Amino acid sequence: MSPSASERPIVPLAPHQFWQTVFPAGTFDAAPAGGFSDLYPASLADGRQIALPIRVLPGDGSRAVASMIVNQASFAVEDALSDAMASYARAYDPEVVIGVPTLGLPLANGVARRLGHDRMVALGTSRKFWYSEELSEPMSSITSPEHAKRLYLDPRMLPLLEGRRVLVVDDVISSGTSMLAVLKLLAKAGIRPVASIFAMLQGDVWRQAIGEHDASLVERIHGAVASPRLIRTDAGGWVPVRS
Repeated sequence: MSPSASERPIVPLAPHQFWQTVFPAGTFDAAPAGGFSDLYPASLADGRQIALPIRVLPGDGSRAVASMIVNQASFAVEDALSDAMASYARAYDPEVVIGVPTLGLPLANGVARRLGHDRMVALGTSRKFWYSEELSEPMSSITSPEHAKRLYLDPRMLPLLEGRRVLVVDDVISSGTSMLAVLKLLAKAGIRPVASIFAMLQGDVWRQAIGEHDASLVERIHGAVASPRLIRTDAGGWVPVRS
């Protein structure tokens, strides 16, 4: 049953209110007439909703995405995402969870704990003196395209990963660029993940990028929630990109 008018949050939400509440199913209209305005309601598998702010992408102002910053989310939202991600992960019976920095790390902790693991393995973007450039890969993302960094795998972690069923956990997949860097880095160590789980699948562009690298992995990528890429209408609202 949808919440009554008196139970619905006052919109627009203030900036600090995004990512803070797991709302009951039907709290927000999932297909409003005229498009979305300032928020996109992403739905968990059980219908509950998380309010995500709409961010206009650099360029002519006609394109946008719904963003999620996990380390600004409430613990209730983080727990709900981790629960959903772990439910997908169990089907692959992973032996080790790899966390992708930075925002994938708390989620990797949450998923690994829910799977009953003693630890997870964190990739890093800060080069320690004992790291090897051979176990690194350049990485950028849709939200920071001009700030490419290097992704590292601590060589001391190799005994934990070799010959094991490895699951990759990160916060968002959008263009697929960051995930490709992870896959290329792990391939240098002879590691091919059994699956990858994200808090959010953002649009579908990533499918082609990942498919060109490893077509079989596309169907083994899952997200707790999904959000479309958005385009501005003539009336000023935001609607999903259909292409």
